[in-house]
Amino acid sequence: MSNAVISFPIFGEGASFDPPSSLNIFGLRLYLYGLIIAAGLALAVLYAMRRRGQFGLTQDNILDILIFGVPAGIIGARLYFAVFNAGDYFGPGKWLNIFRLREGGLAIYGGIIFAAVAVIIYARIKKVSLGALLDIIGLGFPIGQSIGRWGNFFNREAFGSVTDLPWRMGLTLPGRETVYVHPTFLYESLWNALGFILLHRFSKKRRYDGQMFLLYLAWYGLGRFMIEGLRADSLYIPGSDIRASQLLSALLLVAALALLVYGRVRGRSLAELTAVIDGDAPEDEFDGEAEDAGDGQAAEDEQITEDEQTAEDEQTAEDEQTAVDEPEGEDGQSDDGQDGEEHDLFIR
Repeated sequence: MSNAVISFPIFGEGASFDPPSSLNIFGLRLYLYGLIIAAGLALAVLYAMRRRGQFGLTQDNILDILIFGVPAGIIGARLYFAVFNAGDYFGPGKWLNIFRLREGGLAIYGGIIFAAVAVIIYARIKKVSLGALLDIIGLGFPIGQSIGRWGNFFNREAFGSVTDLPWRMGLTLPGRETVYVHPTFLYESLWNALGFILLHRFSKKRRYDGQMFLLYLAWYGLGRFMIEGLRADSLYIPGSDIRASQLLSALLLVAALALLVYGRVRGRSLAELTAVIDGDAPEDEFDGEAEDAGDGQAAEDEQITEDEQTAEDEQTAEDEQTAVDEPEGEDGQSDDGQDGEEHDLFIR
């Protein structure tokens, strides 16, 4: 499909595109697929730099993520794709195909998984908030994905099944009839663009570190689950008709929603949630009995406050009666002063 002419009937019968997949600049061949992904990454980094202070991060933190996370993400994306296309990448004379990145073949989920692992390791070594790092990544990913998907357009890949919808995309190979398919690359690009807008607006009201990353996983998982069902080039779990990315999308969606509900009910950050999983959190931090004890203590404190108010009212009435029945004197003043001092100390 690399030499297919692209058309969109919605723009008119004569609207066709035959964009090149690469450019030759001073004898150096540059593939538009890679250039577009790099452009998306650059914008994501600029956005992260601009908002780093709101997440308690420094410029060095963002640069470190770029240095460690991006290579890990690229490796993960390539390996994920290669594993589900083992026949093209593993075996005699095929191993070097893994390194031919300019020809395409990256799976976003592999990139997310490997990048997340790199960030977790970095956070533990540098003692930086894992939730904050993941949040800024969760806001940057939709930017890169929204732009990067247009690399699929130039490569004539990541399209869907045959359709007759008004916004269908036509692919015409030399000497063949035009095939009209779902422009799934466009669906995902628009879905991520909308997701970024929503996440950006909500991020100003986030309640805890890690919340934005979970929202990103839920949003992307939902969209990818629906879009993946339309694609004609899905990666399947070997020996089955289950689309790997669709299954992973469903699992991520459910897991992210569960953690978001838990975080809202308990008000816990993602860092604390991971600490619980690792067994590093204090034993009483999530202890329900401790919460019950806290409620009991609150009730007891409330009762003490009511008793104090009653005692104060009785003491005031007694003092007024004493002032009427007895003459003011040195002893009376001394007693009142002593009572007042004791009362003040007790309230504090």
